[in-house]
Amino acid sequence: MPALDANTLINATLTVLLFVILVAPHEFAHAWVAKQLGDDTPVIQGRVTLNPLQHIDWLGTVILPAVFALMGGGLIGWGRPVMTNPSKLRGGRNGMLKVALAGPAMNVLLAIPFAAGTAALLGVNQEVASFCGRATYLTLFLAIFNLMPVPPLDGSKILLAMNVPAAVFQELARMGLMILILAMAFTPLGNWMSSASYHGAFWLVGLFLGRG
Repeated sequence: MPALDANTLINATLTVLLFVILVAPHEFAHAWVAKQLGDDTPVIQGRVTLNPLQHIDWLGTVILPAVFALMGGGLIGWGRPVMTNPSKLRGGRNGMLKVALAGPAMNVLLAIPFAAGTAALLGVNQEVASFCGRATYLTLFLAIFNLMPVPPLDGSKILLAMNVPAAVFQELARMGLMILILAMAFTPLGNWMSSASYHGAFWLVGLFLGRG
């Protein structure tokens, strides 16, 4: 674990702040698509909103991102899962799949304005440009990370949409947090996700700089 100097603490604080900012539209997208497909559960639970306080999961949005940022390792993070009622969703399993993919899709879309901001502010305000660049990277990372087929991540909902046996899903749910921590801390998976997100962010910023 790196020394807890000022830069490390600032890095951890920015990481948590960005997680809070990015989690809200991610979870809102799940809730909005579910509503469009006929499920009023997210409406009843107050999740069709961009208010971050409605979407924060203290473990997944604050504690784990802060711990991993302080450790200088890979990142782990998620928002409070949006509850849906599959029996109300139009389209059956296809409806579940659309709801599951809405969050990561929103993260990819968010990368575009952040990348544009990074390109526009380079040489004008380096600190804000750096913040936007970090947001571009992190939102792409969240899109990739959340597609892992492990509860409570969006990839687990994709498993449900694919009609994976209930016993398999329940076992994954029981061990989900431990699987995520072990995978990110002791396998190359976190480094691969980080590298893919970095290259994706670099490419996007390059497009706005005319280097695409």
